[in-house]
Amino acid sequence: MVAGLRESGVLIVPARLAADMNLADVAWPDLEDYFESESLALVPLGSTEQHGPHLPEGTDHRIAEALAREAADRTGYLCTPTVTVGVSPHHRQFHGTMWVDAPVFRDYVESLTRNLAYHGLDRVVYVNAHGGNTQHLREVGRRLRDDGTLYSLPWMWDESIPDLVDDLFETNGPHGGPKETAMMLHIDHETVHEDRLEAARDGGLVEFDETTGRVHGARTFYDAIDNTDNGVLGDQTDATAEKGEQLFEAASDQLVELCEWLAGQDIGELLPKDHV
Repeated sequence: MVAGLRESGVLIVPARLAADMNLADVAWPDLEDYFESESLALVPLGSTEQHGPHLPEGTDHRIAEALAREAADRTGYLCTPTVTVGVSPHHRQFHGTMWVDAPVFRDYVESLTRNLAYHGLDRVVYVNAHGGNTQHLREVGRRLRDDGTLYSLPWMWDESIPDLVDDLFETNGPHGGPKETAMMLHIDHETVHEDRLEAARDGGLVEFDETTGRVHGARTFYDAIDNTDNGVLGDQTDATAEKGEQLFEAASDQLVELCEWLAGQDIGELLPKDHV
């Protein structure tokens, strides 16, 4: 059985969980046993950017942190502090959006991941909740793997449960849509402006497909505002806290299983193969 999974409503806690495993909350002497015996850490990452008129700018990093901490609680693996600002220049026209340039983001994440390798870990899961970070986390993972430092890989919560997302929402949206709205209603409902859900839907782009923003096969848009006046897509009125709880529990299960799978791999099999 996967460590930390719920069985008949009871949380099964693995033996390795001896204390709070949120790195920032632990005194350094209490981390010695972990670094001597374990190989893996979770690094939550997101963004601070507009998520429409109804969601807080910290939506992505709050979702990432909640999932990472849930997985850490259930497995006993170490969870680092959250990277709260990511690659978000495509939302810059909206008040308050923060971002760093892609090369800066890659170098920063690579550097903090090398910290973990210095302490003895050799595998990392990037618990990511912002699509704009994904390709850059893959690049960081390649750098670290190619030089033999460690093995890391990005994980996106919604990509781990695509069938459930499709089943729950008739008109989903990749940004500020019902899936993120539902997650925030579950995680921190007080930050959601429920009285603005209809305005978010009506002022955004509800219907879209693979042809939206494309001309003769070329993607013509660079920024979110090129497609949606208020920055969001989908039908936000389809979101509920109950749906958010389903999403959170299903994604958490996937993340727990990923961590256990990764921890069980031989590091030699994860690093680059020799030239043929």
